[in-house]
Amino acid sequence: MAPLPKSKRSTARKGRSLVSKMRSFSKLVKCENCGKNKLPHKACKYCNK
Repeated sequence: MAPLPKSKRSTARKGRSLVSKMRSFSKLVKCENCGKNKLPHKACKYCNK
């Protein structure tokens, strides 16, 4: 059996974790090949370069 959480996660706590994830995605750079936004140090998912 898988382990279960000890208590329910409140909506405020869930929202805080989502905000921290979205804050990390705000650092986007433009792809030199196609010009779309991509994460730095990652391959572009549109042109694969």
